[in-house]
Amino acid sequence: MALTKKRKIAVAKVDKNKVYSLKDASSLVKDVNTTKFDASVDLHVRLGVDPKKADQSIRGTVSLPHGTGKTKRVLVLCTPDKEADAKAAGADYVGLDEFIQKIEGGWVDVDVIVATPSVMPRIGKLGKILGPRNLMPNPKTGTVTNDVAAAVNEVKGGKIAFKVDKAGIIHASIGRVSFTAEKIVENSQELLNAIIKAKPATAKGTYVKSVFMASSMSPGIAIDTKAFAH
Repeated sequence: MALTKKRKIAVAKVDKNKVYSLKDASSLVKDVNTTKFDASVDLHVRLGVDPKKADQSIRGTVSLPHGTGKTKRVLVLCTPDKEADAKAAGADYVGLDEFIQKIEGGWVDVDVIVATPSVMPRIGKLGKILGPRNLMPNPKTGTVTNDVAAAVNEVKGGKIAFKVDKAGIIHASIGRVSFTAEKIVENSQELLNAIIKAKPATAKGTYVKSVFMASSMSPGIAIDTKAFAH
């Protein structure tokens, strides 16, 4: 596919043979954006782990200091006694049976699903639908809890979940091109710190192998891993 004029200019600004500091990459990703909308800024972190091994299948959560720039749609699956708390905290959808039926019918128009422990047996059958979309509530990500209000507040406030894929890479949105470079740096650092903290004891060799930053449809910018390649 032929590159557009704007894309050619953007590609020319990124030196493929260079690794950039996090600070420089955060400024450059704004400069090479070619979209007319407020594009997402993402980090792609390749790790020296074997995701097939249970103890190296890294996942976790992190609260980004400046949020992602996107208001996440939250569904809370709970018993009636928790519904008022969930609604007061700002959940977009609250209920149980109605939403179980909707999800079984193919509806997944949400970004995060929070559930109370008591209803997990009821929604276990939804695993085949929610699992591949990373929507299945999980205690490890704080989305299975009795304190649904706190969980909703955290998600709305910028808490994101991250998970290593089959190729050993973590993909995560850490902001928007409208953010200042400083905010992109701080959000990126927070995610990287969380990933480093999650390093399994059984991981051998270089842990953080490469980090790339990119916005929607922009060229990838290689980031120097020396500061965090533990």
